[in-house]
Amino acid sequence: MTILVTGGAGYIGSHMVLELRDAGEEVVVIDNLSTGFDWAVPAGVPLIVGDIADVSLVERTIEQYRIDAIIHFAGSIIVPESVENPLLYYRNNTANTRTLIECAVNAGVPHFIFSSTAAVYGNPEENPVSETARLQPVSPYGTSKLMSELMLADTAAAHDFRYVALRYFNVAGADPKGRTGQSTPNATHLIKVACETALGRRASMQVFGTDYPTRDGTCIRDYIHVKDLAAAHMAALRYLRSGGKSDVFNCGYSQGFSVSEVVAAVKKVSGVDFDVKLSDRRPGDPAAIVAASDKIRSTLNWTPQYDDLDGIVKNALDWEDRLQQLKKAS
Repeated sequence: MTILVTGGAGYIGSHMVLELRDAGEEVVVIDNLSTGFDWAVPAGVPLIVGDIADVSLVERTIEQYRIDAIIHFAGSIIVPESVENPLLYYRNNTANTRTLIECAVNAGVPHFIFSSTAAVYGNPEENPVSETARLQPVSPYGTSKLMSELMLADTAAAHDFRYVALRYFNVAGADPKGRTGQSTPNATHLIKVACETALGRRASMQVFGTDYPTRDGTCIRDYIHVKDLAAAHMAALRYLRSGGKSDVFNCGYSQGFSVSEVVAAVKKVSGVDFDVKLSDRRPGDPAAIVAASDKIRSTLNWTPQYDDLDGIVKNALDWEDRLQQLKKAS
């Protein structure tokens, strides 16, 4: 049997494909390459270039490869963009997910792992925030993901279908072996932006908001290494295969760093004191959000291996050098 990874040519998806291959699993990828790269899919893994909104394409893929699990990453992820263009997010993240779920149910695919987000919590009333906290997203991005979670829960109640939704906190870093990483041009991820600035690929970077009610006035986030996140998906897959019930889990370390602290870490690890400009707050950004991670650790037996901010930054910096080599080679 084979696992279908949607968005498997993208940042997190390509790490998941590597994780699955390293574990000896058979994998097939569907990606429209709008933000992904064909070279990020390892040799020997079929890459089907197309959109998950294409029902006939998804149905053919499930049948041809005898899919028994779907890990769904395809979607849009930029919070400010979702505020400016909410309908794009309700199409890419909600409507397209509904189509994929329907294809899975109709084909009898029993296991589904969904890429959700901490943005479903909005501005949490307390930190660390647990999975039982009030769900009150403050951006269309968060709402689009929450709507997908609700669809999954209703579908699991009505059909022979079980799922795990993983609520990501801030994903960062790159494959420690240098095989893949965050490669999207004009990416908005803080650590990538800071690394690009440290390496001279941006003249400066911006910090959005310095008047938040936090220890230094900048936003606080829980940064999780992408390799640990991929391992969390593997743990979720094992859980579902062993008969685990549908559930939702936070993916974070239960430790928050402010934007200013992250910038300082990048300066320290890179050895470069780059230019940082202070700007106004962005719409849709909560002041602080940190994961309560005891549930995923106990239920899925997930133990992080890369829980170190300097290590995350080093892997990200190493990937930026590797990415330049790939660009020159092409």
